Amino acid sequence: MSSTHLILLGGLLFWLMTCWAIIDIARKDFGAIEKKAIWGFTALVPFIGVLVYLIFGFKKGTPKSKLLPKNPD
Repeated sequence: MSSTHLILLGGLLFWLMTCWAIIDIARKDFGAIEKKAIWGFTALVPFIGVLVYLIFGFKKGTPKSKLLPKNPD
């Protein structure tokens, strides 16, 4: 495999990780819209932003499905 293929695969991997991080941020509640915006902008920083989100931000926030009250039926 040539170095060009490795660079393209690495770029594709980081692009997919960025898309996943943005979707994950959109689905979570961080308590304030400012915190969500900060994590969103952090995830958009090329290469390092996704890693920072995965290390520090992934466990923060609550999935919106857990915030909804359960139906007693």
